[in-house]
Amino acid sequence: LILGSKSLKNFCITWIMVCIALCVILPCQLLLRNQDQSTVIKRSNSSLDMIEMSGFICGYISCVFYLGSRFPQLYKNFRRRSTEGTSYLLFALAMMGNCTYGLSLVLKMPDTESFRALYFLHHLPWLIGSFGVLFLDIFVSFSW
Repeated sequence: LILGSKSLKNFCITWIMVCIALCVILPCQLLLRNQDQSTVIKRSNSSLDMIEMSGFICGYISCVFYLGSRFPQLYKNFRRRSTEGTSYLLFALAMMGNCTYGLSLVLKMPDTESFRALYFLHHLPWLIGSFGVLFLDIFVSFSW
């Protein structure tokens, strides 16, 4: 948890730098990938290229930050023993959004058994993020 304003400032600066780096690196990779299609070595379906790996890394980073976004509110509610000032509508809408997003990923799962595991692994960070935050939002809801 980020408790001091100096820590919060350092966190925000770090977060901005990471976002800027990702906004520069990923488009450059896409440009290089499209520019040099003739020399690309064929890869097997089970291996990951740099773009896919970057997507997974971004997905897991997103998952960590998304899950981490609820802990400051839970901690604040616990310390104050109150939910005063917390917007329940924000949490209710976020819960509905996370529930429908997670369900859309689950319901879109392929019929073929062999593709299910691969689909599940490819969507794991987003499933953890949506259902994990939904779970944490339920704790915020019960604290009302």
